[in-house]
Amino acid sequence: MSEKGLKELYIDELKDLYNAENQLVKALPKMAKAAASEELRSGFEQHLEQTKGHVGRLEQIFESLGESPKGKKCKGMEGLVEEGSEVIDEDLEDSVKDAGLIGAAQRVEHYEIAAYGTVKAFADTLGHSEHVSLLEETLEEEKETDEKLTDLAKQINLQAGKAVRLESAGAEKKAKRVA
Repeated sequence: MSEKGLKELYIDELKDLYNAENQLVKALPKMAKAAASEELRSGFEQHLEQTKGHVGRLEQIFESLGESPKGKKCKGMEGLVEEGSEVIDEDLEDSVKDAGLIGAAQRVEHYEIAAYGTVKAFADTLGHSEHVSLLEETLEEEKETDEKLTDLAKQINLQAGKAVRLESAGAEKKAKRVA
């Protein structure tokens, strides 16, 4: 691929990420509102502020390239956000819903980790060292968020498992009384 071709791909991928991050700016408040766990809610709120920073870094990159960040819709993030919305809309016990929200959020983080790793490699190949630094900063924040979600999932998944076992035991007792 020629350097001009790679630069065009780089810009296209950055536009995709810009749209993805802006979709998250809209989705994270809804996820925070749906979270029962105060720690999870707070995590979503903190990541919202980080995500706004990610948008700002991408805008810096676009400005340095003399390009507009607009013009592309990230269909991958659109699907991930839609799946998260489905969890929000389901009638689930609080800890079970929180477990589902964490799963949805981690899928988003993994998508972003892959995307930022890709554009960082493109920036490096194209000699945009200042972009590499900005993209690396965001990539590290995405990885940290994923780790925090993993740690939180350990606790919340245990709670969700207990809730399901208690619910199941209650249903068994009720069935025995009816029989």
